[in-house]
Amino acid sequence: MPLMQGFEPAALHDLLLVLDLAGTFVFAISGAMLGVRRNLDLFGILVLSFAASSAGGIARDLLIGAVPPASISDWRYLAISLAAGALTFVWYSRIARLRTEIAIFDAAGLALFAVAGSQKALAFGLNPLMAALLGMLTGIGGGIVRDLLIARTPAVLRSDLYALAALAGAAIVVVGHWLNWPIVPTAIAGAGVCFGLRLLAIRYGWNLPTAREKGSHDELDPRDR
Repeated sequence: MPLMQGFEPAALHDLLLVLDLAGTFVFAISGAMLGVRRNLDLFGILVLSFAASSAGGIARDLLIGAVPPASISDWRYLAISLAAGALTFVWYSRIARLRTEIAIFDAAGLALFAVAGSQKALAFGLNPLMAALLGMLTGIGGGIVRDLLIARTPAVLRSDLYALAALAGAAIVVVGHWLNWPIVPTAIAGAGVCFGLRLLAIRYGWNLPTAREKGSHDELDPRDR
């Protein structure tokens, strides 16, 4: 496996693991909360929790040839996602009151996954463009699968600077790799850009242009925004 020039394999592995596990916990909570809002049973909530936290990473690993994917081969990913789902099931009423905090944690999870995904793709020798795209996929893939499981159009395809924020963070990592910047400051910078863009989009309601059929008055379910 080709690794980034100038970095110790053990240090890179540890960094990717920490970023992946932190992002897994955050996204697992978002998946579980949606399951509770849709009145799923405990099993359904845990399925959504795992899907939201792991689908993006699984897709990334399969595409770069890192098989079996870390989310399947390492028990810690499953344990963290199930623990987050169970905690949300038991204490949903308390967690639901933390809407602002959950949005912040979701932005943090997106940033962590985008950075970890692009770094892992680079470590496996992918070209910079594809590494950035896989970083974005790592960040948004879980949310897409989560939404498809409950039969709704993925939120990332409808509104908010979500995928764009992930792509921006991943691009910082790729540029840093190309310029031989130190790995940790580059990861922090990429995560900061993604996190900042996402929070600004939430705060000011930034959205990409949306295609609408003339005369259409369809409204999104407020709970799904």
